Amino acid sequence: MAELFPAFHKLRGARIVIIGGGDLAARKARLVHGEGADLRIIWPCFAPDLWAEWSERAALIDRPPEAGDFVGAALVFVAIEDEAEARRIGAMARAAGVPTNVVDVPDASDFYTPSIIDRGEVVVAVSTAGAAPVLGRRLRAKVEALLPARVGDLAAFAKSFRASVAAKIAPDGRRAFWERVFDGDIAAAFLSGDEAGAREKMLAAVNAPSKDDARRGVVHIVGAGPGDPELLTLRALRLIQNADVILYDRLVGEEVLALARRDADRVFVGKAKADHAVPQEDIEEMMISLAREGKMVVRLKGGDPFVFGRGGEELETLRAAGVDAHVTPGVTAATGCAASAGLPLTHRNHAQAVTFVTGHAKGDADPDLDWASLAALDQTLVVYMGVGKARAISERLNSSGLDPATPAAVIENGTLPDEKILVGTAASLPDLVCAGGVKGPALLVIGETAAFAAPRAVGFVAEERMTA
Repeated sequence: MAELFPAFHKLRGARIVIIGGGDLAARKARLVHGEGADLRIIWPCFAPDLWAEWSERAALIDRPPEAGDFVGAALVFVAIEDEAEARRIGAMARAAGVPTNVVDVPDASDFYTPSIIDRGEVVVAVSTAGAAPVLGRRLRAKVEALLPARVGDLAAFAKSFRASVAAKIAPDGRRAFWERVFDGDIAAAFLSGDEAGAREKMLAAVNAPSKDDARRGVVHIVGAGPGDPELLTLRALRLIQNADVILYDRLVGEEVLALARRDADRVFVGKAKADHAVPQEDIEEMMISLAREGKMVVRLKGGDPFVFGRGGEELETLRAAGVDAHVTPGVTAATGCAASAGLPLTHRNHAQAVTFVTGHAKGDADPDLDWASLAALDQTLVVYMGVGKARAISERLNSSGLDPATPAAVIENGTLPDEKILVGTAASLPDLVCAGGVKGPALLVIGETAAFAAPRAVGFVAEERMTA
């Protein structure tokens, strides 16, 4: 069994005494200063910074501490550098029967100050009992990354309905009701910023408290980024870890999927050129059906779901079906892969704009693009899904006026350990793809900024540049 029992002290109306006049004391004051707290800082001489920060928010008493200072206090912090003096003052406070923390002296302390995540109504504390404070801060950072930014507001939102829920729902059904609220579309709407929609759904659930009303299920269309799991957004990570079902495409790697719950269903619905494992209409029907079963569904897409990811089509279909749906953006392949290659998409001296296009067209046709405009602009051109059409793209651009010597790059598996970066020219783009053995997923980048890319396939690139 642990030797510690965690508890949260109420600060409103509580007298908190801090002994010290320097940075240590100021840090403790920031930790415990709360609305309604009676904060007193005592020391013969205060550092100017502490005085400036706390003279209007706390009682500053400029004299040595006395035994009477601790009578009636709720907590005491002794925050001075001199350990012997800190022990003496700590003993004085403890003799008054007040829980005391002597900073950096665990054996002289009644309690330890944890690493704290403060989100208003939600407070999370992590302690290592003074053994490893740095470890405690690291653990706090990991926990903080998993918590929604608005989780404290969500708790306050739930608190505002507690009386209504108690009046409408029998005691033996309240826990299940709240679980459905937090797992379903009500919490999802609130956390996504739709507080009015969440309130409307909550009122409906309270007034008609059936299982179906309280949890209707929700679909999150989530961008998984270009491949490296460390490029996931915090929201994407949280949603992946909370999902009941994940529908994922072929650009989502195993390292990203490994972040999901072990009991989550993972369904591959990926597509490749001329090979749609699951037709788009079936994917959309699957999302609708799962949400109507009360599931939390994550539709996980490589890159950003709204950049050549059909996310807009899926969102439109879900909303038309009356399914609650939300979108979480991701780092799109263009920005992620270009950054990984050291390739700026815009540059004051070389590119005043960037254009994203797709090299994919129906069947085996060439992409139907305004080639003359693409060739004429002082810009960086990024082609998604263009590997199979690299020759046609090169020829169309060159015949439309693009200088054949314009730098070009091919980035395959960008941001991943097996990333391949090939650098050449617009004219030699198809040779880069062919000789480099590029199969995809890959991006084609054409423009002056492509010359900044740091190649990975040095022998081939050197030979290509000699002949370009």
